[in-house]
Amino acid sequence: MEIFDSHAHYHDGRFVPDRDALLGEVLPAAGVIGVLEQGTTLESSRASIALAERYDYVWAAAGIHPEDAKDLPEDWLAQLRQLLAHPRVKALGEIGLDYHWLDACPKDRQQEVFAAQLALAKELDLPVVIHDREAHGDTLAYLQQYRPAGVLHCFSGSWEMARQALDLGLYLGFGGVVTFPNSKHAQEVVTKMSLDRLLLETDAPYMAPVPYRGRRNDSSLIRFVAEKIGELRGEDPAHIAAVAAENTRRLFRL
Repeated sequence: MEIFDSHAHYHDGRFVPDRDALLGEVLPAAGVIGVLEQGTTLESSRASIALAERYDYVWAAAGIHPEDAKDLPEDWLAQLRQLLAHPRVKALGEIGLDYHWLDACPKDRQQEVFAAQLALAKELDLPVVIHDREAHGDTLAYLQQYRPAGVLHCFSGSWEMARQALDLGLYLGFGGVVTFPNSKHAQEVVTKMSLDRLLLETDAPYMAPVPYRGRRNDSSLIRFVAEKIGELRGEDPAHIAAVAAENTRRLFRL
């Protein structure tokens, strides 16, 4: 199975014990042909770029996650612009809105940083990777205003929201959640949507699919996501994975 993981965090501390072996040997042997490593802060964006420089099948995204938007240096946008100029950076992400963790960053500050990054993405003609948690209405409003290319990562909204996002030309990313028994929204959306807008992802080290739920996730486990989507759609999982890989290459111009 050809696997392109459109969203991972291999700079995370949980990969310290075996990161080199995993990225250098284990994942390529498991059929992983690509990974888009996501930044969430200026520091982690730099770490993502370092991984992309080291492994030729790893690419980087740089951006400020909504939970990390509160205490940024005054020149954060200039620093981010510099990171986005790196040739291994193919997207501005992970950015968005997260109203579940408002103690980490107030709503108005999240919106300010999100809007600034959407404007920068439009200026630089870069796709965006969107995080949306308990903020569907506001997220869609900003996407309708700025109309970037990009993906709604770990999509958890309704079919109605999915249709609105697809109408904007956006892609939808799905990972381990679609294998969970109670993920009715995600399962409905992957069944109804056109396959040419679907991306596969892990959000590693988080959100491992059934039967590995609760363990550390990695890109090799995407095969379980493809198998579940194939089951729901009545299609070959290898075909699902191959189309999703091509969609990822197309969106991020790889």
